[in-house]
Amino acid sequence: MTFDEVKAALPEIAMREIDGLPYPHIGSGKVREIYDLGDKLLLIATDRLSAFDVVLPDGIPGKGIMLTQASLWWFRQTEPLIANHLVDDHDAALRVVLADHPQLIPYSMLVKKLTPVKLEAVARGYLAGSGWKEYRDTGKLFEYPLPSGLIESSALPEPLFTPTTKADAGHDMPVTEDEGREIVGKEIYEQVKATALKIFGMGTEVAAKSGLILADTKFEFGTDAAGKLHLIDEVLTPDSSRYWPQEDYEPGRAQTAFDKQFVRDYLESLDWDKTYPGPSLPAEVITKTQERYLTALEKLWTALA
Repeated sequence: MTFDEVKAALPEIAMREIDGLPYPHIGSGKVREIYDLGDKLLLIATDRLSAFDVVLPDGIPGKGIMLTQASLWWFRQTEPLIANHLVDDHDAALRVVLADHPQLIPYSMLVKKLTPVKLEAVARGYLAGSGWKEYRDTGKLFEYPLPSGLIESSALPEPLFTPTTKADAGHDMPVTEDEGREIVGKEIYEQVKATALKIFGMGTEVAAKSGLILADTKFEFGTDAAGKLHLIDEVLTPDSSRYWPQEDYEPGRAQTAFDKQFVRDYLESLDWDKTYPGPSLPAEVITKTQERYLTALEKLWTALA
C-alpha cells in the first residue's frame, strides 16, 4: 500500500476484535490475533492499544493497519540483508486467504511457520528508557562500560546490542552476551547480533533522511527446519522503536517520541494503579496518538520514495 492508500483505509472506529474467520484461532497477544492455516500462519494486528502491560478499553483506529504496512515496507527494504517470515508472493496469497474478508487485508500478514529465537534483539544508539536508568545508576549500559558525563538522550559512542529475554512473569529482562549465547547457542547469537546491528544501521540512515532519529529498536528472529535465520514479527515500527523528531532533539531530557506517548502521559496523570481494567481515553488523546503514528509512517516512506 502507498501512504495515501494507508491514510484512506483508516477506519473511524477501532477494530479491537475479529469475528467470522473460518481458520483455527490459535493465539491472542495484546495486539495480534493468530490463525493456523496448516503450513503457514495468518497474523492480524488489531487496533488494540496496551500501556503498562494492560490492554486498554479504547483502541487507536487504524493502528493495526499502520503497524502492519510499516512492517511490510521494512521487510522489503531488509530483504538484501536477511530472509523474512513472509510467504512467497505474499500480497496475492493474502488476497486469496482473505477473499471473503477484504477489510482485514491491510491489517494482515501471511507468514511461514518458524521457530522463534528466544531473544529479543535490542539495538540502541542513544541513552533512553531503561538504558538511561541503567547508566545513571551504574555508569554502564547493562554490561557495556560507557564514558562518564553522558546525559539523558545522549548519543552512544557506537550502537550497542543489548538483548533481552522473557522472565517468568513475562517481562523483558536484559541478558549478557554470555547468557545470550547459552540461551540460543553461539552461532545463532552471533548471527542475530550482527544482523540486528546491520538493520539498525539501515533504519538509522533512513530515519535521518526522514528528519527522524532512531534511538533504539527491537527485532525478533526465527529459524526454519534447516536452521536458517529469518526476520519475523514487526520491524522498525513506532511500537517496536523509539523515533524522535530531529528538530526537537535536545540532550538532557526525555524526547518527544512517535509512539503512544500521548497515552502514557495521560495515564500517568490519573490516579490509576496500572492494573486491569484500564481507563478509557479521551477522544483528543486517541486522535493525537493516531496522528503521531501516521506522521512517522509518512516521514519514513517519503525518505525513500
